[in-house]
Amino acid sequence: MERRFFQVGALSGFLGVAAGAFGAHALRARLAPDMLAVFETGARYQMYHALALVAAAWAATRWPGTRTTAAGWCFIAGTVLFSGSLYGMALTGQRALGAVTPLGGVAFLAGWLCLAFAARRDA
Repeated sequence: MERRFFQVGALSGFLGVAAGAFGAHALRARLAPDMLAVFETGARYQMYHALALVAAAWAATRWPGTRTTAAGWCFIAGTVLFSGSLYGMALTGQRALGAVTPLGGVAFLAGWLCLAFAARRDA
């Protein structure tokens, strides 16, 4: 599983950089400033959590178990829900997608907690 998390983290990092560049160059003239900021927030959090997923992959080699696996899946789910909903909202103008964003945020938080508990000695 650690190889898969590392691969997905690396690909997510690639896509996060691509999204950031796309937002900065191609979307600047096409989106309202508030929607551009929404898009940029999605790219920023995707990048943070691509690195978190790589960290979860590393942690899985050091402290294998359900907590590191759960952390990885939470980071993946968070990226899809949080960043995906922000990208969709910015590109389509459908503000209703913003209702999904907090679910991704909760997944990110759960992933960080899982990672913290995976490192406990008595885990």
